[in-house]
Amino acid sequence: MEKLTIRTTTTTTTTTTTTKATTSKPSWPKCERNLHFPMILDLPDKCGGSQNSSDVFLFLVIKSSPENFERREVLRRTWAKERQHMGRWIRRVFISGTAGNGDDKRRMNQLLKVEQKVHGDILQWDFTDAFFNLTLKQILFLEWMDRHCKNARFLLNGDDDVFANTDNMVEYLSSLEDNDGGKHLCKGHLYKNSAPFRNTDTKYYIPPQVYQPNSYPPYCSGGGFLLSGFTATVIYEMSKNIQLLPIDDVYFGMCMEKAGLSPESHMSVKTSGIVVPSNMDLYDPCLYKELLLVHRFLPWQIYLMWQQRERERERERERGGERERDR
Repeated sequence: MEKLTIRTTTTTTTTTTTTKATTSKPSWPKCERNLHFPMILDLPDKCGGSQNSSDVFLFLVIKSSPENFERREVLRRTWAKERQHMGRWIRRVFISGTAGNGDDKRRMNQLLKVEQKVHGDILQWDFTDAFFNLTLKQILFLEWMDRHCKNARFLLNGDDDVFANTDNMVEYLSSLEDNDGGKHLCKGHLYKNSAPFRNTDTKYYIPPQVYQPNSYPPYCSGGGFLLSGFTATVIYEMSKNIQLLPIDDVYFGMCMEKAGLSPESHMSVKTSGIVVPSNMDLYDPCLYKELLLVHRFLPWQIYLMWQQRERERERERERGGERERDR
């Protein structure tokens, strides 16, 4: 496995006219090889065991930092609730590293341990949970999936600040006539011909020494996208021979390109947000009724939107019942 660690360097310069020190900007994070990141919290039976994992139709794989407790709690009560829809199981895990140092790190680890005991939905590894380790987090999860949940049909891979219509996802994936998860699928907000950021002022900066081409392969925005179990396995296998890049969604695109696969656009995945008409409320369920995913929201916004959605669905069921009685 590979670990991306952040190192910064500083330089101090002096002249005959001033004694003030000036500090250079942080250097780009160096990629270092590390063969083992022990699991702190594991769930080997999450999918009912590897052999029974095909019972998991939609596996929600949610990237979450240890301190994002409120986000996780809201998702558990809303779109990431474990349940059946159309007779198909939706299961959930939050994937995380560690945060802080000393007592802060210990407290954050204890928090996740308590959540694990109560909810059984945390996978945690002993690495620093930071932007530049997102790809590492993803690959460690795929390694875990290869051992314990290899036959899950489909995955939603996304952030903990999205609103996801997971019922719509199950309905869409169930409608695929020739794919039960055993064929390639990667759909989301597609980026094509995107250029690497060479500006050192952005966290997305990638120096030519790390990635030389002037454009990335096609990839789906990491805010949230759908994968088949087949494609998840392919990405994991390709990653064994591709140097980690800290931009996790781009890295998935690199792995698919190596395998001769291409991600595709789905118009109902809106990781850049949506335009709300001036005469509509941001939380109007009609705005999200046909969508699969929208990025990004605060926890209270997600909770309010879900409650509005549930009330609207209840009204639709009541109207449907009235029509049946009128026949």
